[in-house]
Amino acid sequence: MAMKPVVLRELAHLDVEDAIEHYLRDGGTAVALGFVDELERAYMHIARHPATGSPRYAHQLGFADLRFWRVQRFPYLVFYVERADDIDVLRVLHAQRDIPAWLDED
Repeated sequence: MAMKPVVLRELAHLDVEDAIEHYLRDGGTAVALGFVDELERAYMHIARHPATGSPRYAHQLGFADLRFWRVQRFPYLVFYVERADDIDVLRVLHAQRDIPAWLDED
């Protein structure tokens, strides 16, 4: 199966930077690097198998193509939409956030 490029929107970049800063501050370099590794694995999975993400919030928000994939070992969710040529990552949010409110910011 062909992989589609994963493209992060500006808010997704900011989400990732905030998470890395949090892990550097509270957990140290090893934890932050572990997060980055798991996030990269999540991106690779989404690139290969975009349809496997959960559409749970798509129904709740009325955003038909929205899916999310959980980052292993960390409480983060990658929210994305599969496009014809790529994977459009909208946000990377902590699972304990008010997801509908945070997604509505975009």
